[in-house]
Amino acid sequence: MSLDQTTDFVKHQTVTRDAFLGGRLTLSQPRNGFRAGLDSVLLGAAVPVGTGRLLDLGAGVGTAGLVALSLGRAERADLLERDAATAALARDNVAGNGLEARAKVIEADLTMADARRAAGWADNGYDAVIANPPFFAAGQGTLAPDLTRADARHMEPDALDLWGRCAAASARAGGTAIFIYPAEVLSALLGALDGRFGGLTVLPLSPRPDAPATRILLRGSKGSRAPLTLLASRALHGPEGNGFVPHFDAIFRGEAALDW
Repeated sequence: MSLDQTTDFVKHQTVTRDAFLGGRLTLSQPRNGFRAGLDSVLLGAAVPVGTGRLLDLGAGVGTAGLVALSLGRAERADLLERDAATAALARDNVAGNGLEARAKVIEADLTMADARRAAGWADNGYDAVIANPPFFAAGQGTLAPDLTRADARHMEPDALDLWGRCAAASARAGGTAIFIYPAEVLSALLGALDGRFGGLTVLPLSPRPDAPATRILLRGSKGSRAPLTLLASRALHGPEGNGFVPHFDAIFRGEAALDW
């Protein structure tokens, strides 16, 4: 929900202030660039309760990690973002929500280990790692005219493996990784985590009951050898209308988390 407050930002971007979790969290984000939506909120709400140190890979303006903090799912969060302008917004969002003592923005490319370390990232140091990676391979789909939005939606076909590698290098032994991704490319995500995380659990998300899943949440444990579990699909909406079913409505209003 937009609060209709705008400011000028670097690169002449116009920034909106948007309310999440029923107003418990207010975030600045580009009006015309990549904008956080339901996926980011669900990802943050899916963090296991009792998580100590959380890493949000490709954090954007910080939505998923700050949702996890606001819902009390994690004690501290590092927000890893490589785009300087977007990282600046994330820092503003940390400060604007009074979370300076619990959240830190790390401005670095997740594919460059030395740069990550120099910026404050911890090897094998996180209880949970979350990510909402770009989901169009380069050359597929329609490239967004805004470069930050395009960067958030497009990547080379082999880049997803780098996200899996970074997640594995970040999580402590027994730590958790959680990704949200389009259901149609689940196989690619499974491949990126194969051999790095076990006990994989897949939660399909569909728009309506009996409709095919369009998104999946995938959770794994570093070092586990447990088999994969495929959960029943959950629908965001009922058979008719645009309202969310009660459980998801409670999540988006900041009154519940996603337990799965």
